[in-house]
Amino acid sequence: MADDGEWDRRSLLRGAAVVAGAAATAPLLGGAATAQAGSGDADALFKAGKFEQAGRAYEEILKKDPKNVHAARQRGYVGLLGNKFAEAEKYLKMALELAPDDKDANRFLADCYIRQDKFSLSVPCWLAAGREVFAKWFGAVRGEPYQIHGDIGRVPWQQMDPSPLVEASVNGGPPKRFMPYTGAPWLGMSAEVAKEAGLSPVAKQQIEYLDGTAWQYFGVLESFKLGGIELRNIPVEWSESDQVSPGGPNDGIIGTWVFYHLLTTFDYAARSLILRRRTPETASKARADAERAGAKPLPLWLAREHMLHSRGSVAGSGTRVVGLSIGGTTESAAVMSEETSKQLRIRTDYDRPLETFAHSHPTVAYPCYPKEIRLGDAAAKEVYCMANPSRSPAPNGFDVLAAFFHPFYKPYNVTLDFTDMNVYIARGKAG
Repeated sequence: MADDGEWDRRSLLRGAAVVAGAAATAPLLGGAATAQAGSGDADALFKAGKFEQAGRAYEEILKKDPKNVHAARQRGYVGLLGNKFAEAEKYLKMALELAPDDKDANRFLADCYIRQDKFSLSVPCWLAAGREVFAKWFGAVRGEPYQIHGDIGRVPWQQMDPSPLVEASVNGGPPKRFMPYTGAPWLGMSAEVAKEAGLSPVAKQQIEYLDGTAWQYFGVLESFKLGGIELRNIPVEWSESDQVSPGGPNDGIIGTWVFYHLLTTFDYAARSLILRRRTPETASKARADAERAGAKPLPLWLAREHMLHSRGSVAGSGTRVVGLSIGGTTESAAVMSEETSKQLRIRTDYDRPLETFAHSHPTVAYPCYPKEIRLGDAAAKEVYCMANPSRSPAPNGFDVLAAFFHPFYKPYNVTLDFTDMNVYIARGKAG
């Protein structure tokens, strides 16, 4: 498990990297983890994406060994994946009582707090996790963050490719073009838009970016309006670099933190973004609409602040954990590790290497063509995908079969329900 925080040092700036998230995929077929999963080994169960079973296994460990920091931290992480905040807090605090300086436990607890908009409680956790810049950022937000005004916003896309773009107003100013993308955490914008909006940084850091560096600035935005939905008092990031973003020109990016405050539908078929106030009633209606459209609920997991996952399959792999990279910029429908493509015997074209970017850093990937990729009842056959030769372990601590990207979703509408932690994908336009 990475302990340096990939999303803060290698985050996307004004655009989305073409294969962002690809480095997070890892081989999962065969191997010791799968073999051990049947024996009830908690870590193997977790690595295989069997989170409920892993949670129970960690609880059994803690019954026998109440001072097991690893089991307490991991049990808290399991709760956090499903937005079960009481569970997550209970076990993460248990881990921190045993090991107050545990950086992963502090980071998980900080994430748990910011998902609940308890920013002030997250500050000491960010500090203990070594994230001073985020402690300053979240500590600077005064009053209630992410105040929602309005009940529904339906925003037409200004374009489909190379990435969806929607218009939004920043601090009441003229419309700007933003790219929605679940592969990014925060609401980000260009330095020009930030200056026009009168933003002042409360924290900053220099990061590695492409072939050089860039400066990230963090502040608090008064108003962000998308159609009939307005968000007020929200954390925002902007960046400066002398290099062109691989995602192409746009005014900013709307990340997962905005989406998980709302009931969000990426209506690809109707080329629109639908944002509704998140309540049990709207979640129930989303479920009913999806069932009428023949879409069954799929599990939704949220890892490492913003990375979405569910269950899907690739080329007869069987159902496994997959990443959901919705929006963004890419021509490939899915990205997987090279080893996974080999194990699944997927045709891979090594004669046409693609020089691209992952996590805003250069990489080389290869076209591959699985017979089918599937998410619930949604499927694409013989579709253009990418195999990434990187064999880095998954930064989230569990194996990910593949990440599903922008082109896969085009015939469908996709609803993210962070109340019941479900995702619905149905063919055609949303109701």
